Amino acid sequence: MLDPKIIRQDVEAVAKQLKSRGFILDTARFMSLEEQRKDLQIKLQDLQNERNVQSKVVGLAKAQGENVEAILSKVKDLGDALSATQTKFEQVQRELNDFLALIPNIPHSSVPPGQSEDDNVVVRTWGEPKKFDFAPKDHVDLGAALGMDFTMGAKISGARFVVLHRGLARLQRGLAQFMLDLHIKEHGYQEIYVPFIVNAETLYGTGQLPKLKDDLFALQGEQNFYLIPTSESPITNIVRDQIVEADQLPLKYVAQSACFRSEAGSYGKDTRGMLRQHQFEKVELVQIVNPKNSYQALEELTAHAEKVLQRLELPYRVVSLCTADLGFAAAKTYDLEVWLPGQNRYREISSCSNTESFQARRMMARFRDSNTAKPELVHTLNGSGLAVGRTLIAILENYQDEKGRVYIPKALVPYVDGLHVLEP
Repeated sequence: MLDPKIIRQDVEAVAKQLKSRGFILDTARFMSLEEQRKDLQIKLQDLQNERNVQSKVVGLAKAQGENVEAILSKVKDLGDALSATQTKFEQVQRELNDFLALIPNIPHSSVPPGQSEDDNVVVRTWGEPKKFDFAPKDHVDLGAALGMDFTMGAKISGARFVVLHRGLARLQRGLAQFMLDLHIKEHGYQEIYVPFIVNAETLYGTGQLPKLKDDLFALQGEQNFYLIPTSESPITNIVRDQIVEADQLPLKYVAQSACFRSEAGSYGKDTRGMLRQHQFEKVELVQIVNPKNSYQALEELTAHAEKVLQRLELPYRVVSLCTADLGFAAAKTYDLEVWLPGQNRYREISSCSNTESFQARRMMARFRDSNTAKPELVHTLNGSGLAVGRTLIAILENYQDEKGRVYIPKALVPYVDGLHVLEP
């Protein structure tokens, strides 16, 4: 959530920044709610002060043996007026909070301006796409002979589900284990296991609610519970309503989890294969940091996700998302896009974002400044390290041969019981 103080200071400047990402701020609505809130707050203070004054008058009058019925009646009227004004104030404050909850984060000054994903900027590339002397297949055609069963997934659950058999199932498990080991042993993350079902307050804290409600799976009969769209949500909420000591920062967590998304906004996009499933596996990286270090942390976290692709020798590029393509809570995002020869294009495999204090303000997640000893909001960052299913896709397409065999990257062989090749 944005700091309302920043909006109050220069609402037009904030509106301009938000417009760059395609969001139109209703400045008139904000100013109206702000004026109501301010007027009611002043009225509350005046009524409180007047009631305190009259209460003292009652005390003095009683001490002097005077009749206090008229004064008590006035105190009662002031109390009724105070109660009614408090109710109005709370109602306006709720309306204001609901209004603020739908406003996305302000883009960082380094984010490239743009109107769509076509305006994203390639920051760097790694590796050269392999040249094949045959027409490479996509993962769906390859996977059919290797144990990738969409028909069974549809039978069991419906569209956009898959069943993986034999070597593919082993490869998916090995990929997740490889990623976890890399981030724990070499990058200094603490492994954590989190629930796959969370309450509404958790999703509000990381910004999925209320804005992104349509992309969530709500549990039937339990209106307050949802399947997680990413383990970022439960991990980041560990510090909700907490004050962390400055010397404990940064907190660095990694978790493997299933993720569940309705893909309500995809409109048939990427429905072929495993690219956009309702259920998928992901290894998630989360950092909770001192604000002065958050953009250094973003570069570090992105490099950690990149290292997975480098160890697997998969060509990729790093893309800085433009203002219009940023996620709701993000102030700045780097996407990692892996090369898929079956599609002859780069596709997203990770998003690494700095949300600055946007999530922390919603969660009241703070640290105690070592200089002032005052609580200040932390900055939160997250990124996929990596999406396991999409990494599996990239391996299938990049390591295939003309006979439909898929060779296992060297770094993964110890994680798949010494298996070197998947045979059709």
